Amino acid sequence: MREPDEKDVDWLGRTATKGDADHALWELRYARRALGLLVAQRDALDDRTGSTVASVLSAAAARDRNVDSSTREISERQFNARISAYRDGLDSRASGVPVATRLGQTLFAFAGGAFRDAGDNVARGGELLVAYVTESNLALQAAFGTAKLPENIAPSLMSKR
Repeated sequence: MREPDEKDVDWLGRTATKGDADHALWELRYARRALGLLVAQRDALDDRTGSTVASVLSAAAARDRNVDSSTREISERQFNARISAYRDGLDSRASGVPVATRLGQTLFAFAGGAFRDAGDNVARGGELLVAYVTESNLALQAAFGTAKLPENIAPSLMSKR
């Protein structure tokens, strides 16, 4: 739920949302939250971690003072759309397009900017979102721990034991 950096909001506003700083702020909020949830689902040590993170995130979103109660349902739908799109960006391997590029394109598509030929802007957006993924992974490890595997046994052999 941490707020995006102001310089990132300003940059996205200039390059994608036609100067709409509020739209840029919300796209970065949605991206950070969606990617955090996806990281929890993908990288957790326990199957229940994703649902725990989703529950905490949902409760925090329900208390979010940045969302008026009359627009909460719309905000939830918008967030769910981003979850789906960012999941596709993280998971799609067939295209041969790097994850950072796919994430940057997704950010720009939602922000209303050009995403196919945006070059440096899509690259910067992708780098920013990859940093969000890294932050989320570190937060996940801090909250839930890291895997402890024996050094003499390959991880792929652990499931066979």
